[in-house]
Amino acid sequence: MEPITVRISVRGYETDAQGHLNQSVYLQYAEHARWSALEHGGIRQSALLDKGAGPVTMETTIRYLRELRAGDEVDVSCVFVWGEGKSFRIEQTIRRADDGTVAAEITAVCGILDLTERKLIADPRDIFRALASDETVFGL
Repeated sequence: MEPITVRISVRGYETDAQGHLNQSVYLQYAEHARWSALEHGGIRQSALLDKGAGPVTMETTIRYLRELRAGDEVDVSCVFVWGEGKSFRIEQTIRRADDGTVAAEITAVCGILDLTERKLIADPRDIFRALASDETVFGL
């Protein structure tokens, strides 16, 4: 299965004093791609809330590999990696759209929070399976 990919244009106000994409914006791009992947698979934020569940990020690692500047277009990919237990990983790559150069690699450890109990759901795949219109988007 091909990863879900979202194209984003780097805007001038997202850059730092050196003209590079500000480090915090990489996280925003990753988050945008994650929500886009959820929607692509048929899971809307409102459906999660109606189910009493919410995605949470417990850890994020970013490897910055190449600079990005205002006007660059990037493709942000999103792949769900399942193991056993309450957490799963989302692996993401930010690539320059023009030549495919990898600018950053992002890995997030995530879970699904029961919003009433305020605890992680034992198997997050259960929520994905219950709400998704296309489970293959999530590697299920």
